[in-house]
Amino acid sequence: MIRFLLYLAIAVVLVYVATTVPLGKHTFVGHVRAIWHTEEVQQLKDGVKDKAGPAVDRLERGVKAGYKAATDGSGSQGSQGSAAETRP
Repeated sequence: MIRFLLYLAIAVVLVYVATTVPLGKHTFVGHVRAIWHTEEVQQLKDGVKDKAGPAVDRLERGVKAGYKAATDGSGSQGSQGSAAETRP
């Protein structure tokens, strides 16, 4: 519990410092925000979206199909487990 409180206090102090202490014209968060909104980063985000888009779509379809099969009960062949097997 003490370790958790120590980590929480450190996290709070880091967030406070990152948002209030100026590093030149901006705070740390201000610099990150300014970099994130540059044209180069926008192009990078668009490129990643174009390349990873089909993989994300396939993954999403697979997750939805797996969820549907699990909730429909049609794919519940092994849901009873080994304890439900009958012994001769």
